[in-house]
Amino acid sequence: MTTKTDDSRLARRLRLAALPAAALLGLALAQTAQAGAVQAEGSETGGKTAVVGKTITGDVSVTTKMLEAAPKADANWLVSGRDYDNSRFSPLKQINAANVKDLAPVAIAQTGYSASFETTPIVVNGIMYLTTPMVNSKQALIAMNATTGQTLWTYTYTDGQIQICCGPVNRGAAASNGMVYMLTLDDHLIAVNARTGKQEWMTQVADPRYGYSETMAPTVYKNMVIIGSAGGEWPIRGFIAAYDAQTGKQIWRFHTTDSKAGWEGDSWKTGGGTVWTTPTVDPKRGLVIFSTGNPNPDLNGAARKGDNRYTDSIVALNIHTGKLVWYYQEVKHDVWDYDAVSNAMLIDVKDHGKMVPAVGEAGKTAWYYIVNRETGKLIRKSQPFDKQENMFAQPTPKGVQMLPGANGGDDWSPPAFSPITRDVYVMGMNQLMTFTNEKSSPAIPGQIRLGSTFKNVDHGIQDGTLTAIDVDTGKIAWNDTVPQPMMGGVLATAGNLVFTGEGNGWFDAMDAKTGKRLWRFNLGAGVNAPPIAYSVKGREYVAVAAGGNFQLSYPYGDAVAIFALPKK
Repeated sequence: MTTKTDDSRLARRLRLAALPAAALLGLALAQTAQAGAVQAEGSETGGKTAVVGKTITGDVSVTTKMLEAAPKADANWLVSGRDYDNSRFSPLKQINAANVKDLAPVAIAQTGYSASFETTPIVVNGIMYLTTPMVNSKQALIAMNATTGQTLWTYTYTDGQIQICCGPVNRGAAASNGMVYMLTLDDHLIAVNARTGKQEWMTQVADPRYGYSETMAPTVYKNMVIIGSAGGEWPIRGFIAAYDAQTGKQIWRFHTTDSKAGWEGDSWKTGGGTVWTTPTVDPKRGLVIFSTGNPNPDLNGAARKGDNRYTDSIVALNIHTGKLVWYYQEVKHDVWDYDAVSNAMLIDVKDHGKMVPAVGEAGKTAWYYIVNRETGKLIRKSQPFDKQENMFAQPTPKGVQMLPGANGGDDWSPPAFSPITRDVYVMGMNQLMTFTNEKSSPAIPGQIRLGSTFKNVDHGIQDGTLTAIDVDTGKIAWNDTVPQPMMGGVLATAGNLVFTGEGNGWFDAMDAKTGKRLWRFNLGAGVNAPPIAYSVKGREYVAVAAGGNFQLSYPYGDAVAIFALPKK
């Protein structure tokens, strides 16, 4: 594979990091070479695959009925957000605030893929399916025993040409129709047999030569696999699309830059707005709802005057046709990288004393946005869950300082919602940054286009938060601060617990009502992935990946840790 580093990209990520530039440069160069970030011409063909392991004998077929019943079922974790709501709430309560102090690891499963590890595993009747980051041009889908961590089979994919911004990550798989679905960094959607790991079909969904990459966990609704794409730092046009779950044939595609309004000239053709976190589905209303990324060029709007519709937005489509139903734009004409990329979540909230169907999304702006699910109209913004200083100041040649920085607020990290406390739990980052305005570069296919730069302020604010927000009022219920920016995800359970991880290796359990830390375990690598909960034969387990994070330079690992209470 031909490898090429990108000096502008490396420089940008160096400025994002809190570590010294010299230390990070070595990490960035090594990571870029490992990931295989290559030129936009003369691509090599990926798609080489291999399966090692044995056939699973149990029932691992996920049906539409199971997916729609997930909110009330307690044993499995069937989709990335646990249910179509993206609630990340488990009704299990065997592990609770009174006994979590006794929680202990029952397995530490090492995958052999040591890199940014952001997967959300799914669990089907005692079998765990998880995806790995890419290492040495290979990424894997692994089926393992969800109680022991024993690998049952491994499907390995060899990537071809790629261009990536933020580490060789993959955030998980989806299961339905007797198959498991995953996306690859070189833009392929793959279906494998859930019992054997054998590939059933593979479809290319975008062209990596132009900057598209696939990092998200897909979601499945009836006969459709729904996906989006990353790559908003390149002059591409974002999209979300549905594919036939049996054949891989495209059913519909929606582009996230409006060709009719909100853009100067034809800037919509290269306007970004990528969709790279898992959508939510409202079966009752026939909607797929998702959040969208930044416009391109990211940090200079001179070449894209207008609101830049539908970037930085919450968007709802008819799930059967892919046609627009409504949208709410959080940041118009964004020049701060304040993209809306945390998972949209379905919740019912009070609006003028009446419970109404709603959608929530944790913004990089440090507000939690709640909109009406039927109209897209804003119901409320929360109190800020992170610091806001000099916000929305226009970048200048000399630079301006502001909070939140370009990472947020909340970045991609999925929140969790507890219907018991009525709180949503959000990870956040306080990173004071300087935004500098530079001359905008032209849109050249296959070349990264940023528009300006941002960097951490030396000796400035650099910490993280976990915040509980009352969805009916938008008020902060409690806030916990940790020594480094938070990135990964949150799990809430009926046991009055909230689980989350830290970049220094701690995996924490908090009292959901008060925020008091009740338990922690250090896994030796950054816990920068969302935890899950499930049960097998009546025993509750909590699992999380620990593999660090490239963007924030947290220590690498390759493990999935599985915890349970001691057997009596």
